[in-house]
Amino acid sequence: MPRLTIDRLIRRDPERRALHALAQRVKDLPARHRPDDALQIVVDLARELARGRYAALSVTDEHDRTEGFFTSGLGRDELMRLRTPPQGHGPLGSLRYDGHPVRFENVQEHAQAFGFPSAHPDMTALVGVAIWVHGSVRGALYVTDRTDGQPFDATDERVLTTLAEHASKVIETEWY
Repeated sequence: MPRLTIDRLIRRDPERRALHALAQRVKDLPARHRPDDALQIVVDLARELARGRYAALSVTDEHDRTEGFFTSGLGRDELMRLRTPPQGHGPLGSLRYDGHPVRFENVQEHAQAFGFPSAHPDMTALVGVAIWVHGSVRGALYVTDRTDGQPFDATDERVLTTLAEHASKVIETEWY
């Protein structure tokens, strides 16, 4: 297949775009790496490909407590002020209960918008997907506030779903 056609497919197909970007970043990982490194790549790509201001990836234990939290777009000082990661109550809580993707134009207006830690950055729009491990939801990947001002769409959701599938394999094989 000519290179021009492959490049066009990658740009048009969200799954291909996510997998191509993932392959490019993962190849730079050393053979012996920590799962944290691979999960950081996932959250960085989620923010980049969905054109978000912030992104986060949480890993939860069997009791639904956050035991791993990775961010992209937050400065070191902002991250230090958070003190604890969000626990996934409120709007993100539904990801843990039913595993269905969520999209909010204004997450602050959601009926269950609570549980944000003090010093949590302001956010409005959000797209999030569950991370499934061994048939159970064991985390979430989400991006907030597109930098172009547009609402998140099905393409963004498909990109995140593809990246979350990779994260689930990392968590399954290297975390637990």
